Amino acid sequence: MGVVSTGVTLRENNLREIEGGNIMESQGILVANRKSLLERPQLLEIVHELIERFDGHLKAEQFYSVIANMRGESPEAVADTLLQAPGLQGLQGPTVANVYNRGAGDKAEHHFYAATICVRKKQLYGAVKALQKLGGSGVLVQPMTYIFDEEPERWGQLLAKLGLDPADVNIGGSSNGNGKH
Repeated sequence: MGVVSTGVTLRENNLREIEGGNIMESQGILVANRKSLLERPQLLEIVHELIERFDGHLKAEQFYSVIANMRGESPEAVADTLLQAPGLQGLQGPTVANVYNRGAGDKAEHHFYAATICVRKKQLYGAVKALQKLGGSGVLVQPMTYIFDEEPERWGQLLAKLGLDPADVNIGGSSNGNGKH
């Protein structure tokens, strides 16, 4: 539950936390006037942004960003290693970048890379252990706030309900006929 941190309030009031003690679950619903959406493009643009932000946040809640320092012969070799390991592929593949550090003296240490992947929260610990087994070190885990991908499915559903073709909808000053804006 996370409402109290020490339990003092619970004890003082003769209360106890129970497992699965949710009082209520709720959801939000976006309501809009069909005529206004069709007649006011600026309103449709605001609704697009709301849908995109909500969807981006809901998707991100399921993932962590994981960064690990990896040794390898090249960025491609590190990427291949991760792509072959179950659960380490990320959303569309890992991002691998050079790590610039100094080894002994002033000579830069080569073949050291930072690999970034997105991992489902439920698979986090297994992914960290797999990275460590592959030689990963300095593993950083960060919560995701948003994951913006292509147009949200809900946006396409709204346009369909309004009878609009995505190719004809002008969001942000440019046509998004290719599914992106």
